[in-house]
Amino acid sequence: MLDTITHLKVPVEQKDRSVCLGPDGSVAHVARVMRMISGRWKLPILFRLSAEPFMRTLQLKRDMPGISQKMLTQHLRELEQDGLIERRDFGEQPPRVEYRLTGAGRALMPVLMAAREFSRGN
Repeated sequence: MLDTITHLKVPVEQKDRSVCLGPDGSVAHVARVMRMISGRWKLPILFRLSAEPFMRTLQLKRDMPGISQKMLTQHLRELEQDGLIERRDFGEQPPRVEYRLTGAGRALMPVLMAAREFSRGN
């Protein structure tokens, strides 16, 4: 039975497994990031914003054929709430809003690029 418990095989310097499994452990942090980027359109949004310093909603919609305005708005709001993107409203008429990656969003991009390279290699 102990052979099938994989979390016991995770290398940690301390004997305390809460480092890995506790509420502030490695698993919790990785799961949080996975929740932040889960959703059909979140990764395309992040990759598009990493390629441009800022983008307007209509530009994002044009670059992602098949996304509805509702889903784009929902994913943009979630990414903003998670601190990965920043919304800038110019308060003009007609409305002008731009999005860009935050520092946290830029810090996440090397991780996503590493995941891409991992996928290409397997």
